[in-house]
Amino acid sequence: MDLELEDKICVVTGASKGIGLAVTRALVAEGAVVVAGARTVENLHGMERVTPVAVDLGSRDGPGQLVKRAADDYGRIDVLVNNVGGVRLRLNGFLGTSDEDFEWAMNINFFAALRATRAAVANMIGRGGAIVNVASVNAFFQPDTGTVDYGAAKAALVNLTKALSQELGPHGIRINDVSPGPVSTDLWLGRCCPDRREGHGYRSGDG
Repeated sequence: MDLELEDKICVVTGASKGIGLAVTRALVAEGAVVVAGARTVENLHGMERVTPVAVDLGSRDGPGQLVKRAADDYGRIDVLVNNVGGVRLRLNGFLGTSDEDFEWAMNINFFAALRATRAAVANMIGRGGAIVNVASVNAFFQPDTGTVDYGAAKAALVNLTKALSQELGPHGIRINDVSPGPVSTDLWLGRCCPDRREGHGYRSGDG
């Protein structure tokens, strides 16, 4: 199937592992050019049609810097995939989950996408484009108090996507979300932290 991505300029966040790396490879296979952002980019070096960008997507300026790199290098952005995210197990219940815990989850799972989207939309206005937000089944299906902050952040991302689709559609900008369930990545297989029982942080996309 031809997805009509030949020579499209795509930005992928959290692109160095898991879903983000798979998305990057799939886009390249369709002929796209990918500007791939993550904190560590060793997995991306040497990939044809991929520009690795080492960036902290959890910082206030990181997402905008990644989008700006794509615009500076290629003059436009056609596709943005907001994949970066992370989860920490909360085993002490709601009262044991602090404001700081929720702030961490919202920052990496919601604000990173919000900031990248804002920067990309400014470039897409007048030309059109497509944005895909990687949410989670935790946003709506069997929410779990062990990931209460993560689920709340992903639910916020789904809500943002729906709201922006109404505003951006008339400008030729499509925005959708996908909500994966369990995926055979290091995150799901428990390879990202030494002991998942202790609630160590681990990410679905390296930000």
